[in-house]
Amino acid sequence: MPDQAAAAIGKTDLLRFYRDMLLIRRFEERAGQLYGMGLIAGFCHLYIGQEAVVVGMQACLVEGDQVITGYRDHGHMLACGMESRGVMAELTGRAGGYSRGKGGSMHMFSREKNFFGGHGIVGAQVPIGAGLAFANAYLGKKNVSLAYFGDGAANQGQVYEAFNMAALWKLPVVFIIENNQYAMGTSVARASAETHLHRRGSGFGIPGVEVDGMSVLAVREAGAKAVAHARNGEGPVLLEMKTYRYRGHSMSDPAKYRTREEVDAMREQHDPIEMLRNIILDGGHASEDEFKAIDREIKDIVADAAQFAQDSPEPDPAELWTDVLIETDAR
Repeated sequence: MPDQAAAAIGKTDLLRFYRDMLLIRRFEERAGQLYGMGLIAGFCHLYIGQEAVVVGMQACLVEGDQVITGYRDHGHMLACGMESRGVMAELTGRAGGYSRGKGGSMHMFSREKNFFGGHGIVGAQVPIGAGLAFANAYLGKKNVSLAYFGDGAANQGQVYEAFNMAALWKLPVVFIIENNQYAMGTSVARASAETHLHRRGSGFGIPGVEVDGMSVLAVREAGAKAVAHARNGEGPVLLEMKTYRYRGHSMSDPAKYRTREEVDAMREQHDPIEMLRNIILDGGHASEDEFKAIDREIKDIVADAAQFAQDSPEPDPAELWTDVLIETDAR
């Protein structure tokens, strides 16, 4: 089945998926290094291991579709087409960042790329994602919003309020649970009475699908159906992406709640980048030399982003007074 799906997609898109996932992986690895050097402060949540989810879903979108997510957000930004330089500069709190150094890892946005932010409050982005879908429906647009959240956030009450409203009004939104199986540090089995999270919308009549979130081809296939469902006015869909993060919840998490053997087994048997690479090679879609060229390109992009971030100035103190409120004409 993967070979048939790969053949149907074609070489250009397969290599694009590989490149996009590799960019996220190498970018996040470099972000981890900069954090260790003290150049990134505060919270920093890496997306290493989960790359197939956002790359596969982004392949299903068209111009004008929106994305919103939680605080593990760097991968989503890069998949949306935001520049590596701007993302890394924001991580390091520099003026060249997307939020001019004031948002940091968890709070940057790009209206140009229809990325409506990473959000630090657990689950807060879900009703906002439904609101984006409401605006699309109200304005008569055929666009869809994607609202990402994790398995921990799936237990938040505001998520179910959003489900109810989205189902009631048939809003064009796809809810995506990135189930990396541990939330902050507690396994799904210990924290959720219903561990099949794709069933969480059934009480509202929202169809749910469990997806292999380590396979970019499986994500793309399921995502295309869900996005088409929402875009055609049939209401929301809930996708549960069964994925896995290799690092701790954040940079300060030693992840002692799972064994090294478990993590190594996931890396060796289910790594999303290596699995796609093998499919491409086995199908004769690309050569080792083509992969080496992509690897060199990504290495240069990430090195450039890190250098740009370090060379960028810190924000002017006057920035404390900007972006606080919007003044309007009272008339």
